[in-house]
Amino acid sequence: MSQNTSAAEGGAPQEEPAPYGTGSAPTPATAPAARRRVRTHTLQQMKERHEKWTMLTSYDQYSAQIFDEAGVQVLLVGDSAANNVYGYESSLPVSVDELLPLVRAVSRSAKYAFVLADLPFGSYQGSPEQAYDTAVRFMKDGHAHGVKLEGGAEMVPQIRRLVDGGVPVCAHIGFTPQSEHTLGGYRIQGRGDAAKKTIDDALAVQEAGAFAVVMEMVPGDVATEITSTLRIPTIGIGAGAGTDAQVLVWQDMMGLNAGRLPRFVKTYADLRTTMLDAARAYVADVEGGSFPGEEHTFQG
Repeated sequence: MSQNTSAAEGGAPQEEPAPYGTGSAPTPATAPAARRRVRTHTLQQMKERHEKWTMLTSYDQYSAQIFDEAGVQVLLVGDSAANNVYGYESSLPVSVDELLPLVRAVSRSAKYAFVLADLPFGSYQGSPEQAYDTAVRFMKDGHAHGVKLEGGAEMVPQIRRLVDGGVPVCAHIGFTPQSEHTLGGYRIQGRGDAAKKTIDDALAVQEAGAFAVVMEMVPGDVATEITSTLRIPTIGIGAGAGTDAQVLVWQDMMGLNAGRLPRFVKTYADLRTTMLDAARAYVADVEGGSFPGEEHTFQG
């Protein structure tokens, strides 16, 4: 399957490309020479300088390489892989064993971005020790740089245990997809009298040691107030423009998802149409006999 032709096959010898991430691999032309790995203190300093930053989901080598080169600061290997990779209807069924290979792929491929791994449903809620054991797997076996878990004040014991054990933790409050059945479906959180609980949750995870907090489907004014109150960075998804950072699922913002998208998603490309057209053209070429052509065929 190699695209390189050897002298023995009748062509001029071509140098094999170096593996991505090795010292001999080519540096992308767009990458700044002084660019360094993003760390938790990098994100904290950006908040203090009032600089916005970005997070995208990533589940594989090529998306990780592309987003990393584009300058995305954090790559989230989310439990959203459940319904964007594995074909589940929600994030609930995905397991640690299913997510670990995806985390490894992204960690191997991203040279600069901070790689954040989601703790899936049922892998951390039971106790702080369960949370720590799961997080250790993602850090040791997946080579993640930190983990994300859902929940506010009720997750303080888990967050403290992870942080005390050397695991950077990003919290997730507001609408928490793993609790969709408890919350009554995909509903905005923090409206009216419920705003106080959302604010209290944000303060609780900060004091427990979280280095950042995702706020999902929270009214913009509430998210802005929380952002101005917290010392740690806030990451919005459906939480308005007042947060320190934004996160989206990459298949949504690239137009790969053909289903109904949430209001907070902006589509930046139409990859589904591009891929569909390319696949149809390939089918037509093969069925019509025009591929492979002479230029794609080795000679004896």
